[in-house]
Amino acid sequence: MNALTNIFNLPGLRSGAQMKALAGPLLIVMILGMMILPLPAFVLDLLFTFNIALSIMVLLVGMYTQKALDFAAFPAVLLFSTLLRLSLNVASTRVVLLEGHTGPDAAGKVIEAFGHFLVGGNFAVGIVVFAILVVINFMVITKGAGRIAEVGARFMLDAMPGKQMAIDADLNAGLINEEGARKRRTEVAQESDFYGAMDGASKFVRGDAIAGLLIMFINVAAGMVVGMVQHDLDFSTAVRNYTLLTIGDGLVAQIPALVISTAAGVIVSRVSNEQDVGQQLTGQLFSNPRVMFLTAAIIGMMGIIPGMPHFAFLLLAGALAWFGRYIMRREATAAQTKTREERTPAVPAEAAEATWEDVTMVDPLGMEVGYRLITLVDRGQNGELLGRIKSIRKKIAQDIGFLVPVVHIRDNLELKPNAYRITLKGVEIGSGEATPGQWMAINPGQVSGTLPGAATRDPAFGLPAVWIDAGLKEQAQAYGYTVVDASTVVATHLNHVIQMHASELLGRQEVQSLLDRIGKESPKLTEDLVPKTISLTGLQKVLQNLLDEGVAIRDMRTILDVVAEHAPKVSDPSELTALVRVALGRAITQQLFPNNADLQVISLDAGLERVLTQALANGGGIEPGLADALLQQAQGAVVRQEQMGMDPVLLVPSPLRPLMARFLRRTLPQLKVLSHAEVPDNRNIRITAMIGGAA
Repeated sequence: MNALTNIFNLPGLRSGAQMKALAGPLLIVMILGMMILPLPAFVLDLLFTFNIALSIMVLLVGMYTQKALDFAAFPAVLLFSTLLRLSLNVASTRVVLLEGHTGPDAAGKVIEAFGHFLVGGNFAVGIVVFAILVVINFMVITKGAGRIAEVGARFMLDAMPGKQMAIDADLNAGLINEEGARKRRTEVAQESDFYGAMDGASKFVRGDAIAGLLIMFINVAAGMVVGMVQHDLDFSTAVRNYTLLTIGDGLVAQIPALVISTAAGVIVSRVSNEQDVGQQLTGQLFSNPRVMFLTAAIIGMMGIIPGMPHFAFLLLAGALAWFGRYIMRREATAAQTKTREERTPAVPAEAAEATWEDVTMVDPLGMEVGYRLITLVDRGQNGELLGRIKSIRKKIAQDIGFLVPVVHIRDNLELKPNAYRITLKGVEIGSGEATPGQWMAINPGQVSGTLPGAATRDPAFGLPAVWIDAGLKEQAQAYGYTVVDASTVVATHLNHVIQMHASELLGRQEVQSLLDRIGKESPKLTEDLVPKTISLTGLQKVLQNLLDEGVAIRDMRTILDVVAEHAPKVSDPSELTALVRVALGRAITQQLFPNNADLQVISLDAGLERVLTQALANGGGIEPGLADALLQQAQGAVVRQEQMGMDPVLLVPSPLRPLMARFLRRTLPQLKVLSHAEVPDNRNIRITAMIGGAA
């Protein structure tokens, strides 16, 4: 006891804010105690009266709130009030079954009053009234409020991207500052949280209604057994005593539940904010003096009705009135203080010190759009781009083997109205223009006619194209054009850019997530690998090298097996990458030449191979003259391969593959370099072009 007293006497807990923080835990402890400890009838009267007053206060607060966030604590209030009613049912059931044989006042004056005054002492009428209240609460009010919350949640989530973009537009236009934008973003997030919480909150009341019915039947049946078997009551006396007590208990619990359900149909549910539940309850529920005065008046009038427990009702009514007057005086004092401060000449405030909150982090992957493209990313205007981007991330994860970061989309008034740009870690890596409402007709190289419209180029692959009206779509397809809408143009460009920069998007966090994913299925494969055999950074570099060369990392088991085998002896990530490529050779070859087709590849002249091998052995690079000639011939070979409809692939000896891949990657990214060791023995090789020959 002394220790508990010392806790409450700590200086940090003497302030009002700290005491508010204890309200929630204390209330939970009190409710659990009511379920376990026996309560006298007088305490039950006070608690039932408090339950009624609480429901009226919640309803009035809901009527006085002007916005959803004004009563953000409502789901918590609903939970605590439901638990309070159920704990009172448990406590009153204990008293009814233990003392019900002594008379109708065994469980307190409140239950007796509700059992006699409200239903005239007729238990049949009481059962009907109780059943009607439960039906109204369960089938009408709670069901309607839950449906409203469910529909509201859908609309709110669909409207979030548009609201966020509107905030960014106001910020870029200078209509609001950074603090105002941050506040509005928080409000948007809180409103979306609200509707999700509201749908779950309504289940509390529905469950409470079902529990009330079950408790009533259990109390009546058990009471009759206890009365007749243990206390030798006759059947009619047992039925009358225990039924009236049970009906009074049920009514005194279900009427507040009905009031709370009504408030649930009006109040906006709780959303996340900077306060905990205890501070929300005490700071929002007991902050309006008008609510205190009206609740005190209602409880006072109920207390003077003949047959009601006057002391409990009038005592609580007086306490509420005093508390309301206290709040009003405090508000008046605060208003006077504010007026004096406004009349006092203001002292220039020093500029606030910079904090870590002022540091803005760049998005790993972002997209900025002009204002005319907002319709493409706003679901409220049937924008399809958000859904396409989600599909792109899923498809890329399936193709290359890891999940790329979320694409953060915002509008940018500095861009042209139809323009967009794609950023990687804040740096532009792609841009283009799209025309909503029109279609892009892309010329794949063999079309039979021309189309009227604005000439352009496909932003992803640079093919010639033209923007056409929707009415020309079928004609364009008949001419042989590839016709796509604006959303598909942007999505295809984004997909291409992500594929090209996949290695830069693979960070340490993504590598660790891959290891965790493999570790769930094959724990022995990863438990001794990182960091004992290879560091996380080393493994990341190997995976990035593979992605740089267009090799998917889906087969992580094979990759990790090779790394685990060779990493103790080979520390160079490039050499490890070459070993991994050999192990993945069948998959690499299948990716480049599907359907077991012959490998139609470009090769190096034998003399050129000897020159390059000797240069590599001497530790030097390729001479400038040789490099120019090699690059020129490689470009010609790539053009010939593409004209024949084949993917350009260069087949070289294993020692030369890293050198040639690095040399040709920047100038000819479409040319893939394959080594002899990576080709399976069962695949046929056919040389279709030669680099370094007499030509």
